[in-house]
Amino acid sequence: MSEPRLSTGAKGIALIKSFEGLRLEKYQDVVGKWTIGYGHLILPEESFPAPIPEAQADALLRQDLGISEKAVNQYVIVALTQNQFDALVSFTFNLGVGNLKNSTLLKVLNARQYQDAAEQFLRWDKAGGKQVAGLTRRRSAERALFISQP
Repeated sequence: MSEPRLSTGAKGIALIKSFEGLRLEKYQDVVGKWTIGYGHLILPEESFPAPIPEAQADALLRQDLGISEKAVNQYVIVALTQNQFDALVSFTFNLGVGNLKNSTLLKVLNARQYQDAAEQFLRWDKAGGKQVAGLTRRRSAERALFISQP
């Protein structure tokens, strides 16, 4: 599919921004990768020698969300509400397309087991095999958005 069917709505963008945080100067993330804005991984051909304006951080986020949106539109074969889509984009943005594609969350969702899919978010709160409070909060927020009425 060349164009996504849905794109991230205001609630999804607000959720992602709240968890990613905004850094207008480049920094190294927890694994040492250079990052700027709302979690934008700086590509080898990109250079950010000075702080960027918030509008540029928003543009980078929108660009980066396109990858997650495309994956959700491609791999989810059941109908989604805007809130469900936004929650899945946040999940994918944080964990990567491969984790969405191979997840039990996707399998049960595509089997139309929406409530079971919602519970699957909570299983993705570990890094290095250990539960991380920030990930627990993020997965709980994504689950809450997923099950909320539009």
